[in-house]
Amino acid sequence: MELVITKVRPEEVATLQAISKQTFFDTFAVHNRKEDMDRYLEESFSHHKLMSELREPYSAFYFARVNNRVVGYLKINTASSQTERKNDNSLEIERLYVLHEFHGRQVGQQLFDKAIEIAHARDVDYVWLGVWEKNARALRFYEKNGFTPFDQHIFRLGDDEQTDIMVKKTLKQ
Repeated sequence: MELVITKVRPEEVATLQAISKQTFFDTFAVHNRKEDMDRYLEESFSHHKLMSELREPYSAFYFARVNNRVVGYLKINTASSQTERKNDNSLEIERLYVLHEFHGRQVGQQLFDKAIEIAHARDVDYVWLGVWEKNARALRFYEKNGFTPFDQHIFRLGDDEQTDIMVKKTLKQ
């Protein structure tokens, strides 16, 4: 399986919207109320919101493609685009999602490696992200990749307030 990672272009927003909605739904729908999921998917992955995020100078999206099919994606933020301003010299992985049928095929790992490559190129102090406390698979993945918990925050999914564990990986001592 040959995986290619490419930066998402604004003209690919419809593809970004489709993979965003599908992977988020597949990951979290079983654990959440339909009304909360529907509201979150509509608000967070609207064409307008994604276009705005694509134009943000301190954010970037990347697609993972297998045989030209988008099978996962990554969103990173730096500086003022980070969802929480802890340190301007850090990089946030805001989203890293892979189609369920490609779990276990190193797609997530390669997207993660791309984020770390970018972080090193930008000479940031650390990489961080928030993971839902009930997403054991993701928590294990980040722990395996050297992340440690350092805080928590509230993530709103529709009307439901959920706790995200914030984890980070220090790149410079």
